[in-house]
Amino acid sequence: MTATGTTDRGGAAGAPGTFAPRPGAAPLGRMIRAQALLETKMLLRNGEQLLLTVVIPTLLLVLFSAVDIVDTGAGKAVDFLTPGILALAVLSTAFTGQAIATGFERRYGVLKRLAASPLPRWALMTAKTCSVLVTEILQVVLLTVIAFALGWSPHGNPLSVVLLLVLGTAAFSGLGLLMAGTLKAEATLAAANLVFLLLLVGGGVIVPLEKFPDAVQSVLGLLPISALSDGLRDVLQHGAGLPWGDLGILAVWAVLGLGAAAKFFRWE
Repeated sequence: MTATGTTDRGGAAGAPGTFAPRPGAAPLGRMIRAQALLETKMLLRNGEQLLLTVVIPTLLLVLFSAVDIVDTGAGKAVDFLTPGILALAVLSTAFTGQAIATGFERRYGVLKRLAASPLPRWALMTAKTCSVLVTEILQVVLLTVIAFALGWSPHGNPLSVVLLLVLGTAAFSGLGLLMAGTLKAEATLAAANLVFLLLLVGGGVIVPLEKFPDAVQSVLGLLPISALSDGLRDVLQHGAGLPWGDLGILAVWAVLGLGAAAKFFRWE
């Protein structure tokens, strides 16, 4: 008790006027984990995003594997298509879905409120990328099960596949956050969907790049979706080792995308 008959706020062990627990920001790692968990829950509860990230790649895999629509070369169609569909799943989640969701979070003031918290901008991007990785694990498991049911016969080192998927996720995540943090929500919605459709057709996902003119091939081959799909195909279909050229392209896109997003991303 104090001289005035009141109890110190800090308790018996604390000095007068102190609080327990001590006010302040949580450790950075804990903030990133909490934000990543929240982002994952929000993504999995969004029916439209699940349609884009899960249903569309699954339908494309089943349709083009069962129906001879596109000439995929020698061998089973599913062996050619599965690596491309895995790349498409990364594109749909890390780029298209994340860009649209983040763009509307920015429009509705969610990001503005987060900006007032102790969470740094780069930590928010890290949390969103971690959330994307969790969703992609679910996608990969589902698509792999379906591909095996369709007669898929994969080859190669799984570690090479993981490295390609991680670098692809970083590249597309950076580009998606850059778009969401610089354009209006409506423009992001239109642009993200348009890019998704263009890369689906011209990124080597379903249509082999060899079907395009030589001059176009050299340009398309530098796109992150082409590097990811070709790298996965080299490993899973042809049993190649580490595809250093494709990994290099993805690494450049990842550095440029995440760096530009960290610099130009606007909270509101």
